[in-house]
Amino acid sequence: VTGGFARSVVNFDAGAQTPAAGVYTAVGITLASLFLTPALYYLPQATLAATIVVAVLSLVDFSILRKTWNYAKSDFIAVLATLVATLTVGVETGLVVGVAVSLALYLYRTSRPHMAEVGLVAGTEHFRNVQRHTVLVSPRVLSLRVDESLYFANSRALEDRINNAVASRPGLEHVVLQCSAINDIDASALESLEAIGLRLRGAGVRLHLSEVKGPVMDRLKGTEFLHGLSGQVFLTHYQAIHELSPEVV
Repeated sequence: VTGGFARSVVNFDAGAQTPAAGVYTAVGITLASLFLTPALYYLPQATLAATIVVAVLSLVDFSILRKTWNYAKSDFIAVLATLVATLTVGVETGLVVGVAVSLALYLYRTSRPHMAEVGLVAGTEHFRNVQRHTVLVSPRVLSLRVDESLYFANSRALEDRINNAVASRPGLEHVVLQCSAINDIDASALESLEAIGLRLRGAGVRLHLSEVKGPVMDRLKGTEFLHGLSGQVFLTHYQAIHELSPEVV
C-alpha cells in the first residue's frame, strides 16, 4: 500500500511487492516535478480525475451483488445499502449505513435462532435433525439443539419453542438442551432458562443440559440456576439419552 487509495491501486497494478516501491515512486515524482512540470502544468483537472478513475476502476466489482444475492439475501441487503448510500451521500455515510444495516440484520437473524429436534442415528452415538435424517426418538424425551448463543434477543424464542413442545406432547417427561453450539449465555437468557425450568417443573417435566462448553459452564456454576435445575448436566448427549430413554439406545 501507499499514501492514498488510488495510489495503492496503481502500486498494485504496477506489480509492487515490497515497500521499496515507495522509494522508486518518490524518485519518479521528483524527476517528474523537476523536468516534466512545464508539460503537465496545463493539463485540465478533468484529465487528472480521469486518470484516478481509470486507476480505481479495476476495483469495481459488481459481481459481488449477484454472489451475495445467491448466497445470502441479508448480505445482499447490506452490500446494496452501503453501495447506494456511498454513491448518493458519501463514503463516510455509506460506511456508517453499511455497519448499521449489518448490525440490524445480525440482531434480526440471531433473534430467530435455528433450533432442531434431534434423534439418534441408529448404530452410532451421533444425533441429527429429525426432519433431515431417519433417527430414533422417544416420545418421553425432547432433545433440542440450539444453534446459536443465547442472549436477550432470542431467549423468548427458546421459551416459545419449549412451551409449544410441552403443550403438544402430553407424555413428555424430559427436555434435554444440547448446548454444543451455545458459546455464551447472557443474563437475560439465564433468566429465561430459569423460567423454563420452573415452568417445566410445574408441568412434571425435568430439564437437562448436555455438552455444555467449559466457559459457559464456568459462568453457570456461579449462579443459582444449576442448583435449582430439576434434571442433570450430561457430558454428552448420548449419555443423556442412554440414561433417560435406554430403549432408544
